[in-house]
Amino acid sequence: INATIHVPFLQYLLLFLFTKSKIDECGVDFLFLLSPFFLQFGRTEVIDNTLNPDFVRKFVLDFFFEEKQNLRFDVYNVDTRSSNLSKHDFLGQMFCTLGEIIGSTGSRLERTLSGIPGKKCGTIIFTAEELSNCRDIATMQFCANKLDKKDFFGKSDPFLVFYRSNEDGTFTICHKTEVIKNNLNPVWQSFTIPVRALCNGDYDRTVKVDVYDWDRDGSHDFIGEFTTSYRELSRGQSQFNVYEVKYKHSKNNKKIKETKKLNSLDQQIIKMTQLNFTVAIDFTASNGNPSQPTSLHYMSPYQMNAYAMALKAVGEIVQDYDSDKLFPAYGFGAKLPPDGKISHAFPLNSNTENPNCVGIEGVLEAYFQSLRTVQLYGPTNFAPVINQVARCAAEVTDGSQYFVLLMITDGVISDMAQTKEAVVNASSLPMSIIIVGVGPAEFDAMEELDGDEVRVSSRGRFAERDIVQFVPFRDYIDRSGNQVLSMARLAKDVLAEIPDQLLSFMKTRGIEPRPPLPATSDSPSMSTTTTATTTPTPKQRNTHA
Repeated sequence: INATIHVPFLQYLLLFLFTKSKIDECGVDFLFLLSPFFLQFGRTEVIDNTLNPDFVRKFVLDFFFEEKQNLRFDVYNVDTRSSNLSKHDFLGQMFCTLGEIIGSTGSRLERTLSGIPGKKCGTIIFTAEELSNCRDIATMQFCANKLDKKDFFGKSDPFLVFYRSNEDGTFTICHKTEVIKNNLNPVWQSFTIPVRALCNGDYDRTVKVDVYDWDRDGSHDFIGEFTTSYRELSRGQSQFNVYEVKYKHSKNNKKIKETKKLNSLDQQIIKMTQLNFTVAIDFTASNGNPSQPTSLHYMSPYQMNAYAMALKAVGEIVQDYDSDKLFPAYGFGAKLPPDGKISHAFPLNSNTENPNCVGIEGVLEAYFQSLRTVQLYGPTNFAPVINQVARCAAEVTDGSQYFVLLMITDGVISDMAQTKEAVVNASSLPMSIIIVGVGPAEFDAMEELDGDEVRVSSRGRFAERDIVQFVPFRDYIDRSGNQVLSMARLAKDVLAEIPDQLLSFMKTRGIEPRPPLPATSDSPSMSTTTTATTTPTPKQRNTHA
């Protein structure tokens, strides 16, 4: 299954593949979660008789880094012309977030379909790419001469499949022509396609065209292929747009060279940089006895406390951009067993050699376990944990990794001078700090660290960048008691600055995106006529296809 997601800053191509059952016709129902229900967003076209359908239809979504955007994909075997899904055979479904797709390596996510007990439903693959602002539209018509005869009785029934090249060297389908029956010299109908769909506005990007002989059972015979670019196609009918259709032999495939093009700054967030998420939780005595309902650390069997809510809200979004889902988690301000030594950077899992927890649920489990074993004490020192993460960030300054430290606290910082120095030092590193204040305390001193208006300074040195975002959780609590809504509001606000902070580090260090990998490719001839239409581009940040 093949589709495209388009986002305000980023365009994303979705590819879905599934196997295991021969199906007559296949379609995919794409649903978007509008809490608490999924609403249908769109459907692909139907593909006949195939185990590995490659859909052309694309979907357009707005992507927001700071929000959790839940998606669901349902796959059906289409039995009738009815639009009622209950009339068709359910083949499986898959749940994910938009952030998971974009945050995967190369913006490519592979997942198994599920939903039918005891049955392997197949696999879905998603890929994604940023949209350009190009508004050009191209109208093209192709014809061919002396195509290869593939049918034993009669001639070939040829059709064309167009693919755009991706930055990782793979190709994504973007158009199919109609089938011309029993003809080795076909003339296909003209068609119109947005240039963004064909090459994402990069006129020199490779466009691959496969020629097939249509078969009723879906096992279409490959006739050959050729490659071109929109720049070549836009020259119109000429000697430049006559192509030899080559049959691709596995022994001597030819490489297709693609013009290198830098990603946009927004693509760096997703495609170039791995986010490393670290958690630090305040275990000072001012939080109250965890066994008492009045404590900010109270472990209620019915609902999460403020610390758990803040951790889950931010962590569940950031984890989509952390490929290994292993999160170092620390506590500060507690006395540790067995000797009662005070620590300001102890691992919540009690493993000093490996403080990583598996997933956000693993962090929560370690947090609750620590509440049962350590003694809440004090003071509230931030500097040790900030320096701990800064040491890790200092080891990777090439832009391949970026560190996000979430600190959750209930009170005033005891080591403000040392913390300001730690922030100033960390501002030159690939690192951001999110501070969430819980409880009713006044957090005026925290505003000094959040350098939106006045940059943090220490001993006459100013921070190179604003890397701290502070918010009091009480400002985001829903009055009706809806914890999910409270968490969504918090995450949206505290994470909104992370992309800009990451990009500011890239710019100050002159770090540029890595060039895309080259694509690959390896008679009859093919000719085309092309006309292009340009529409004015509105001045807006959102880019949709």
